[in-house]
Amino acid sequence: MLKDKELNNFFISITEMASPSGFEKKVQELFSLFAHQYADEVFSDVNGNCIAMKKGKGSLKVMITAHIDEIGFMVKYIDEQGYLWFRPIGGVDSALLPGLGVRVIHEGETHFGIVGRKPIHLLEESERKSVNADDLWIDIGAKDKAEALQMAAVGDIITLQPGIKKLGNSMFASRSADNKLGVLVLAAVLKNLSGQEPDANLYFVSSVQEEIGLRGAITSTSLIKPDQALVLDVTHATDYPSVNKNIHGDIRLGLGAVLAVSPEIHPEINRIMKEISAKKGLSLQTEARPVATGTEARMVQVTGTGVATGLLSIPVRYMHSPNEMFSLSDVEDAIKLVTEFCKIHHEPII
Repeated sequence: MLKDKELNNFFISITEMASPSGFEKKVQELFSLFAHQYADEVFSDVNGNCIAMKKGKGSLKVMITAHIDEIGFMVKYIDEQGYLWFRPIGGVDSALLPGLGVRVIHEGETHFGIVGRKPIHLLEESERKSVNADDLWIDIGAKDKAEALQMAAVGDIITLQPGIKKLGNSMFASRSADNKLGVLVLAAVLKNLSGQEPDANLYFVSSVQEEIGLRGAITSTSLIKPDQALVLDVTHATDYPSVNKNIHGDIRLGLGAVLAVSPEIHPEINRIMKEISAKKGLSLQTEARPVATGTEARMVQVTGTGVATGLLSIPVRYMHSPNEMFSLSDVEDAIKLVTEFCKIHHEPII
């Protein structure tokens, strides 16, 4: 994917690793291992956020954050026939699930399962109108409950199948582009700054539990108390059939990262980002978010006495699906833009 082999391997490793909200410990170990090579200090908070700090010349603190958690499921009940009944972790579209392959993580071992539902031939007319998660189960091939308990337990986490797929025109798809792409940008920028002393003290935060309430953003911001923050996430591309651009805007893969305009976003951060983009000849799209963005920016902005916050996103098609699709060029532009943002002289924003 990227030309940098180390970054490619890092991205593959974090996308392979299961990390539903609240269960990010293992993947955070991968981020910590990478960050220790390039940061002056790496530490974690009680909730599991992993923070890599790079010392600057001045006293100003700038936080760059991206959440590393993903949507997933949890085993709720195992019936006498050995089927697993589950509940979603985060926002999952139940209509996408029937027939999909999943991974059940049990005591460090991975077991393959299939999301089961009656085939259309056996459904009543009323059942065909919608898919309810309560009517779905996971089949791990167990003959009964006793055998299933050797491969799963109540409370085990479940994820969609891993793997990065290459499509045409430098397009790729992965189950957890949201938001391991943002964490990839964090890692790449940290590496790009190797051997350099930035103007501000930089805090690169791989945050947790975004998908279930933006929790990691609250605790990490409270800990760091940054003067400025840049949130990295993904956003909805709208360049495919059925999306009303009058309502959702015109965001396309391959036309660059996306800058949000919102009450949550400080206009000075956007001015700086646009200036860097123009100076470096980088593509940059704009999306209007007139109310809440639904990203960590929502909490970072209002934590403590408030933080001047920006939001840069990578456009993704089919978000919260088994194959979230993105363009490599958008990722590369985001890396370059954030790297330059970290290099500039930062003034206090009032």
